[in-house]
Amino acid sequence: MPAYEQIAIENVRPSIDGGRHPVKMVVGDPCVVEATIFRHGHDRMQAVVRWRGPDDPQPREVPMALVEPGLDRWQAELPLKAVGRHRFTVAAWTDHYASWVVELTKRVQARQPDVASEIHEGLTMVERVSRTHSGPEHDEAQALLGEMVKTESQPERLLEVASSPRALELMARLGPRADEAVCPTELAIMADRPRARTGAWYELFVRSQTSDASLPGTFRDAERRLPELSRLGFDVVYLAPIHPIGTTNRKGPNNQVGAGPNDPGSPWAIGSPAGGHKAVEPALGTLDDFDHFVAAAHGLGMEIALDLAIQCSPDHPWVKEHPEWFYQRADGTIRYAENPPKKYEDIYPVNFDTPDWRGLWDALRDVVEFWVAHGVKIFRVDNPHTKPLGFWTWLIESVHQKSPDVLFLAEAFTRPPMMQALAKRGFTQSYTYFTWRNTKAELTEYLIELSDPASASYFRPNFFANTPDILPPILQRGGRPAFKMRLVLAATLSPTYGIYSGFELCENEPIPGREEYLHSEKYEVKPRQWDAPGNLNDYLVRINRARRDNPALQHLENLTFLEVDHDEVIAYAKATPDGRNAVIVVVNLDPFAAHASTIAVPPEAIGVQPGAPYEVEDILTGARYTWGDRNYVHLDPVGGEPAHVLRVIRRAGAETRV
Repeated sequence: MPAYEQIAIENVRPSIDGGRHPVKMVVGDPCVVEATIFRHGHDRMQAVVRWRGPDDPQPREVPMALVEPGLDRWQAELPLKAVGRHRFTVAAWTDHYASWVVELTKRVQARQPDVASEIHEGLTMVERVSRTHSGPEHDEAQALLGEMVKTESQPERLLEVASSPRALELMARLGPRADEAVCPTELAIMADRPRARTGAWYELFVRSQTSDASLPGTFRDAERRLPELSRLGFDVVYLAPIHPIGTTNRKGPNNQVGAGPNDPGSPWAIGSPAGGHKAVEPALGTLDDFDHFVAAAHGLGMEIALDLAIQCSPDHPWVKEHPEWFYQRADGTIRYAENPPKKYEDIYPVNFDTPDWRGLWDALRDVVEFWVAHGVKIFRVDNPHTKPLGFWTWLIESVHQKSPDVLFLAEAFTRPPMMQALAKRGFTQSYTYFTWRNTKAELTEYLIELSDPASASYFRPNFFANTPDILPPILQRGGRPAFKMRLVLAATLSPTYGIYSGFELCENEPIPGREEYLHSEKYEVKPRQWDAPGNLNDYLVRINRARRDNPALQHLENLTFLEVDHDEVIAYAKATPDGRNAVIVVVNLDPFAAHASTIAVPPEAIGVQPGAPYEVEDILTGARYTWGDRNYVHLDPVGGEPAHVLRVIRRAGAETRV
């Protein structure tokens, strides 16, 4: 016999893949739960969201309201007040009392002479509720029952009492739920702290924080640079691996095989007799020095992100202690890493198919928890797409059980389904293809995809303009104008963006024919003169201040592309939901020549009155302009600026349109 289904609960939102994965939100966000709920016939129903926060031992209920009667769409809002995983489902049942009120209303309005039986039915329901509850709830039901008994001979008067909002709410709350139906899937929302959504990242190598390449920088040297990075407006300082570097097969400059006696090697060749993933490279200082560095960053309002690279040098302690965790050749040797045509003779990849996978997983979780205990709450994960998805689900959930405020960034430049799958499995943020999107059509198509609410509910982009591995062709060719243009795009399109050291100095010398830096910092100490002529330091200050001062730039789903009549010019707007803050960005995508264009700005996109002029202030230059529905711009990246970042200033007394 088929299951007896009286009430249908369908299309529950928010959810990812039918509830298989948690939706991503931020503490304080309005979390609206929706569901389609209906039953046969015309009886009234009640519905609730049954949910519990990360610290709730028992579930709580929030009543749902029928917001679209014609589509049977119900809705409620959950308070996301704590960082961590919130779980919820939807329950619904027939509200016999409300159904009775509807039927009695019809009879009374039709002036039927005898409704005594119907009135008795209602009194019986209220009396039954009073008997099945105690304390204040019993008293409330008794009070309602008394008022109804007093008026049972006056149907119109009784109906006023029985259909009052107080009576309907009371009976909806206390009435029986004999036919309650519950959505069979428990859904989840991961409420992250605000840094999960927005932040400016700066990547550096500790050993290069020196003025002398023969004297590698230390944590104390890097600490002295923190005030400047804070002044530039960065929120996160991301460190290339800080662990001991192996000597076996150590790489020399430009990844050449065979290092000289003074070559420092690649920080990604992790492990030496000095320790593995829970140790620091002795040349950088001690663990106490690292703790001091982290504390100094926190004192400036910045966080430290560590690179989590799951790979080992041949000298890593794990190679001797757990050889079964690595790929064994037929001759008994361990296979090094390759990504043809690249070879990494100084690195052993970890074999996740090892019979001792549980021991491996536990060891890697212990590594993360070790650094969390030392004040690190952000991890940039190297190549997560080469490890099993199930491992990441387990690791991230395990870490979040103790430390729900830890964030994970997935460095996965790979196929879109894998990048999306990693985000669904718990990665807080993700690297993207922004680095290779240059034309207006490419950027528009990609950002429409990323800002779509369905994608944004689990995939949070982090737009790095460059990395130690990637020197994009546009930066190689376009020089300083290209660096400024790409900085504006990264910092205003995405709520989170990053740059790698040297970007502010417009470093762009590539390996010929490659998207890689010549004299890569991955293989050598690279001192820099941070105030060298042509630097972008002041530009960074203005960009990062704009991001902090304008909440509209701290979100992604509010992105609106504007009509532009020139292919080399892109324009877009962002506004807060209340319309009180709006920013218009116009960028010349050609770093070699000036271009002019007309920009059409729909009033509703920025919350202004149709046809009314308004002022805009260029945050980058301080210039002010009067704008309207259509506006002329001229951007000269060589002799002037490649972009406008315009804050909308409404005239005094102007009405805000949301």
